[in-house]
Amino acid sequence: MADRLKELSDVGVSIWLDDLSRERLVSGNLEQMLETDSVVGVTTNPSIFDKAISSGGADYAAQIADAKARKLAVDEAIRTMTTYDVRWACDLLKKVYDKSEGYDGRVSIEVDPRMARETVPTIAEAKALHWTVDRENVLIKIPATVEGLPAITEVIGEGISVNVTLIFSVERYKAVMDAWLAGLEKAKAAGKDLSKIHSVASFFVSRVDSAIDAELSKIGTDQAEALKGEAGIANARLAWVAYEEMKQSDRWKELKAAGAREQRPLWASTGVKDPKYADDRYVVELAAPGCVNTMPEATLEAVKDHGNVHGDTVSNTGADAQRVFDDLADVGVDLPGVFVGLEEEGVEKFVEAWDDLIENVRKALG
Repeated sequence: MADRLKELSDVGVSIWLDDLSRERLVSGNLEQMLETDSVVGVTTNPSIFDKAISSGGADYAAQIADAKARKLAVDEAIRTMTTYDVRWACDLLKKVYDKSEGYDGRVSIEVDPRMARETVPTIAEAKALHWTVDRENVLIKIPATVEGLPAITEVIGEGISVNVTLIFSVERYKAVMDAWLAGLEKAKAAGKDLSKIHSVASFFVSRVDSAIDAELSKIGTDQAEALKGEAGIANARLAWVAYEEMKQSDRWKELKAAGAREQRPLWASTGVKDPKYADDRYVVELAAPGCVNTMPEATLEAVKDHGNVHGDTVSNTGADAQRVFDDLADVGVDLPGVFVGLEEEGVEKFVEAWDDLIENVRKALG
């Protein structure tokens, strides 16, 4: 069954697992997935750590006991546990990292989501996470909020590899690419080795369908109903068009000549939220050479079992994708408003998960 994942890899898609826990590390589950399921990277987020630590008490008991004995603050105890997991995963993925010359073998860890609307604290947190994990294959996740954009530039400029997260609109994605390019230019001016600075841009997919489908239901016309389930994939394909245009720019070509690596599009939120849609759709319909797809385990298993992998499904789809968005506007969907709402909701959900984790660890520390 794993041949379908291999087929996806053969298209040029890097398969990353959107999950991490101490149980996966202790049991050898993650290591096995690297060997059998074509997994070449791992992403985490506050929700993932909340679930892992809150439900994995036995696996974290020793560290919690040590934190209690040392009278650590709750935030410090959480970062001790999460960075330990990420460091361990980085070590497991080091072979992939070396073999791919840094292209894959990456593990992401996110800055404190409560800082999503603050630039300077985000920069400080990113630098602290980078030296705490202390692995060259770590990616520091920074949200693509307006306040996060200058933080991306600054952190990239410091030579730190970044995963930009919570991107919902093509407009914001273009701003992210601009911030990344500015960071590379800053790093170049400082004499840093650009080939060591890696980045991915996490463009969310299924959440877009959920939000726009809800708007289409409110509109209620036949034309609106016919557009359900079209927006998420079309939005990602339009992001790919923007990515391809960036690669043709003189600005990028100059940085590439100096050794810079591309910031790859990463499709996130690829688990299907509406059961009427095929459970592999946000993977097989967004397969393109050079992209990353980070999947929760259920989605990865669905692709592995019955995924309809059918080659490159993104290249040369921009015109059709634009027609979908033109039709959405024509039926009355407030696309800018939807994207603003999605960003606000995304930040809020990560803050809520972090607050839940803080409360659970506080109780464990006594």
